[in-house]
Amino acid sequence: MRIRLLLVLLLPFSLLAQGEEHDIAFEWIEAQLKGIRVDFARPPIHARNLYHVSLGMYDAWAAYDDVAEPMLLGHTLGGYTSEFDGVPEFVLPFLDIPTARKEAVSYAAYRILTHRYTNSPGVVQAQARFDSLFTANGYDPSLTSSNYSAGSPAALGNYIAEEVIAFGMQDGANEVFDYTNLYYEPFNDQLVVSDPGNPTVTDPNRWQPLAINGFVDQSGQVLESAPPFQSPEWGWVAPFALDDDQMVMYERDNEMWPTWLDPGEPVYIGGDQTVASDSMYKHHFSMVSIWQSHHDPFNGVTIDVSPANIGNTPAFPETLEEYGDFYTYFDGGDAGEGHTMNPYTGAPYDPQLVPLGDYARVLAEFWADGPDSETPPGHWFSILNEVMSHPEFTHDWMGEGGEIDPLEYEVKAYLTLGGAVHDAAIAAWSVKGYYDYTRPISAIRYMADQGQSSDPALPSYSPNGIPLYPGFIELVDDTDSLAGDGGANIGKIKVYTWRGPDYIDTFESENGLDVPVDTTGNIAGVGWILAENWWPYQRPSFVTPPFAGYVSGHSTFSRAAAEVLTAITGDPYFPGGMGEFFCPKDDFLVFEIGPSVDVTLQWATYYDASDQCSLSRIWGGIHPVTDDIRGRQMGIVCGTQAVEMANAYFSGSINNTCGVGPYGGCLGDLDGDGAQTVEDVLYMLANFGHIGPHPADIDLDDLVGTTDLLILLGIYGCQCL
Repeated sequence: MRIRLLLVLLLPFSLLAQGEEHDIAFEWIEAQLKGIRVDFARPPIHARNLYHVSLGMYDAWAAYDDVAEPMLLGHTLGGYTSEFDGVPEFVLPFLDIPTARKEAVSYAAYRILTHRYTNSPGVVQAQARFDSLFTANGYDPSLTSSNYSAGSPAALGNYIAEEVIAFGMQDGANEVFDYTNLYYEPFNDQLVVSDPGNPTVTDPNRWQPLAINGFVDQSGQVLESAPPFQSPEWGWVAPFALDDDQMVMYERDNEMWPTWLDPGEPVYIGGDQTVASDSMYKHHFSMVSIWQSHHDPFNGVTIDVSPANIGNTPAFPETLEEYGDFYTYFDGGDAGEGHTMNPYTGAPYDPQLVPLGDYARVLAEFWADGPDSETPPGHWFSILNEVMSHPEFTHDWMGEGGEIDPLEYEVKAYLTLGGAVHDAAIAAWSVKGYYDYTRPISAIRYMADQGQSSDPALPSYSPNGIPLYPGFIELVDDTDSLAGDGGANIGKIKVYTWRGPDYIDTFESENGLDVPVDTTGNIAGVGWILAENWWPYQRPSFVTPPFAGYVSGHSTFSRAAAEVLTAITGDPYFPGGMGEFFCPKDDFLVFEIGPSVDVTLQWATYYDASDQCSLSRIWGGIHPVTDDIRGRQMGIVCGTQAVEMANAYFSGSINNTCGVGPYGGCLGDLDGDGAQTVEDVLYMLANFGHIGPHPADIDLDDLVGTTDLLILLGIYGCQCL
């Protein structure tokens, strides 16, 4: 099993190739990823750290560029103003600019990383890596001056780090007090997961903390108990490319909740909920249990997991009623049609038939990013690094023009991806904080405690009960092996699902198929259990992430990242038409043995990888479909806006962009052709003196006059974005 750790740390994907040139930014991100793997598993915080390190490296590069505009240096960002007079011109003729850039990038990255990982539980290991990389490149840790006016690239890097750190101290993350929550309080009492049922829940629509002794987070860090809700107030953090008008300020529990890209309410159960919402709640959470019935690798069910059968999904459903056409409710998976051929080879993708029970379990663990991994934002940085390591990868930004310098590509790629996952964290966690939505372990156990909601004529009926699905969710009767002593469990709900960690040493195949003797006792397997004991496919020391479910962070992060990689490479496909990760037989899974055969995860496109990540959270018992789709839709916005914003910095047009005109469209684009040109000036002159509403009446005083002309001339040359 420990081979998995080696693979994750040294060779995460078979995309990794030999001989592709990397520059210093790549090395610093690799060092940061290693730092994340020994830190606490805090996805929003790691997304922010990746963004800030990327910002620092980009500004160090852009400070020496005639076109690109720095993000922080010399500007106001997120309420923080950074003074910067520019690299002194008198030293420029004496500088080797490529060397100066690498030096400034390294000092900036080193100082920011040293600051951000000071309180990490793995600080000794992380700092040793930072020190080693820094000194191996000939840089001196004792050189701490930030007086860049003398022309020193090291001092410039130190100055940039100081500015990024100061910016972070007031960006709304509460870094000063170690990111602790300021006002969030859980509504429900703790669920003791080792006890049956869910007797402590007050509102089954709200998040419920879990009582776990010896909690181990997804990075393998041990805590005495499960931590509090992680980052519910993250909506206050300054974003990268999200617009102010994409945030709604809500009030709940006498507190304010800034909510970005608000997807609307999730589905609820009970009370005054609509019939449709109530029904969908039951339907969606029941599906999570049903999909966990796929975790038996010896039940004879196989699936082609190659791109010939996986991926290429249709458009996401817009309404809850359309979800049934997108997901395969009983058999697992989605409506993806696969790909007819590899566009690089011109040949069909080779099929890969593996047990469904292996595929589902591998997905649940691989995309969970733990233990000993880098959380979802870091996972996508790792994927980007593997893409840039492929022999067929080229450094042509957005797939256009000639190749650019590797360092230029790296700092641009990291800033774009870092901004996207940072915004995804802000959006997703702002929604998690405000809607405070429940998780499957709370919802399924709650419904099972109520009874069944399918038939009033059957025993244990309750409007808030779980729906019955023959073969998957049924009532215990007097002939059942689960009836218990004296029939104590008759009338309770039973589910055919993954049996949970208590069964890992007792599994025997129920279908008579041959199961290797040395494997049988090391998986829990699938069978009938009381629903009050339902458990997600997770370790007993983890169970469920310590924050609300709606929306899925994995879905939001992954789709945002897939949008970025698709855009900056100019190609929806992985290099060579295939991304892969090899999972060796019996040596990949962490808390069960497996897979029972070699399994290679494969993706044709970045979207395919993102979609697979989203599905993994359902198979892992962590999210219902409502959390998934809306997270993906939010990720699209985060990714596409990050690309647009980043390119505005790279082109130097970020501070020369037109606002919105008084009648919509681009300010100054009076003739509506999508660009601000001399034709717009002529258009205004042709309508000069017009009285009443008019596109050329920029100041909205019902007169196309001198003030309008002066405004137009003042903004002339700005770019419509």
